[in-house]
Amino acid sequence: MLNKPISRRSLLGLGAAGAASLLFAGCTSERSDGKIEVEIVSYKQEAVSIFEHLMEEFNATHDDIYLNITSPADAVTIMKTRFVRENYPDVIGIGGDADYASFVDSNILADVTDYEGMDKIQDAYKDILKSVTYIPMDGIYGVPYVANAAGMLYNKDMFEEKGWTIPETWDEMIDLFDEIKAEGEVLPIYLGYLDTWTILSPWNSITINMVPADHCRQVNAGTAKFADFYRKPAERMLQLLDYAEEGPFAYSYNDACTAFARGQAAMYPCGSFAVPQILSVNPDMNIGMFAMPSADNPDDRIVVSGVDLQWCVAETCDHKDAVYEVISFLNQQENVQTYIDDQRALPCSEGDYELDPLFDDIKTFLDEGQVLDYLDHSYQSSMACDAQLQTMLLNGDIDAFLEKWDTDWQRYNRNVIRKVQEYESQQ
Repeated sequence: MLNKPISRRSLLGLGAAGAASLLFAGCTSERSDGKIEVEIVSYKQEAVSIFEHLMEEFNATHDDIYLNITSPADAVTIMKTRFVRENYPDVIGIGGDADYASFVDSNILADVTDYEGMDKIQDAYKDILKSVTYIPMDGIYGVPYVANAAGMLYNKDMFEEKGWTIPETWDEMIDLFDEIKAEGEVLPIYLGYLDTWTILSPWNSITINMVPADHCRQVNAGTAKFADFYRKPAERMLQLLDYAEEGPFAYSYNDACTAFARGQAAMYPCGSFAVPQILSVNPDMNIGMFAMPSADNPDDRIVVSGVDLQWCVAETCDHKDAVYEVISFLNQQENVQTYIDDQRALPCSEGDYELDPLFDDIKTFLDEGQVLDYLDHSYQSSMACDAQLQTMLLNGDIDAFLEKWDTDWQRYNRNVIRKVQEYESQQ
C-alpha cells in the first residue's frame, strides 16, 4: 500500500477540535452474552426493510456473532463524524464514489484482498473501484455487492405499439426524437432538471462514450484540460432540450418520474435507481433501458454502471474473521437475489441470477464488461458540478462553462492534483 501523507481529519474536511479527548472505540466488541457484535452502517436507507430481514435471519442462525445493521439518514456525514472521533463501525456500506476514494486515501479502510469470496466478484466492478481512487493503489478496499446502471429508460409497450426500434447511434436517436415530436402525441423525452443532480445522469451516459476513460487523471496530472473533452458532450446536452418538456428546470425528479410513468414521454434519460419511483406511480409499466448511443462507433457503446453498494471494513477491525462471515452471508446468492429483486439492482458477484427485465437490452454489455463508472464519482461535491451544468443549459454558454469547470477543478482538487503529480513524477 502506498504511503499517504494527508491526515485522516484534513482529508475528510471535518473539524477535529476536541477529538483528541475522545476515547478510541474498538472495531468489533464482545457483548454480554459472549457474542461478537458486528456493526454495519449503510447509506442505503431505502433498503432498510431488506437489511432488517437479513439481520434477523443471520442472528437466528449464528450463536457466536450478532449482526447489527443501521441505515441512518445522512449516513455518510455520520460516518465521517465517527471517523474523526475514532469510533469506527466494523463495516460501512457505501457506493464506489469520491467519498470512498477519500476514505481509502485516509487509511480508514482495510485491504480486503484476503477475503475468500473476492474471486466471485466480477472483475469489471473490482476494476471500477480501483479506477475511483486518485492514484493507483495496491489491494482492494471494498467488497462490491450490487451495482446500478444508467442510460435511456424507455416505454417498451409504447415502442412496440409504434414500431420504434432502439437507436444505436446519436443520429438515429435524434431521427427518432424528430419522428415522435412530429407525431405530437407524446414527448420524446422528459428531463425534470429542477433537482440539479438529475442532470448528471444524462451527462454521465452521454459523456462516458465520448471521452477517454482516464481523462480526469490526465487533467490531474497536468497533461490536459476538461475543455479538451467536454465541448461536444455539452453540445449534445443542449440538443436534448429541444425534445423535452417546455421549461424542464421547473420540474423535479418526482415530476419527471411521474410524467414518464403516465406515458407523457417515450423515454427518460436516467438510471435504474429511478425505476422503483416510476413503478410506484404505474406498477404495470413495462420499462426497458438501452445504452446511450453517443459513441462514434455503435460497437464501442458503453453502459454506465457503478458500484452502488459495497462492504468496506475498517482498518482498525480486529475481528475480520467475524466480519468476513457476515459478508459471506450477505453475499449468498439467495440473499443477493432478494436485494436485487427489491431494488432492481445488478449483482456484482458471479452467479446464476435472475435479472429484472429492465436490463434485457443491456445484458450483453453487462456480460461482456462493457461498463464504466459514473463520471461524477470522480467529481468533488464541493465543486457543484451539477449546478454548473444547469447554468450552462440555462444560458447556453459553453465557453464560459468550460472555463469555469477547469478553473474550479484546480481550486477544489488541489490536494488530489498534488498527490497525482507527485505520484506521476516518481514513475
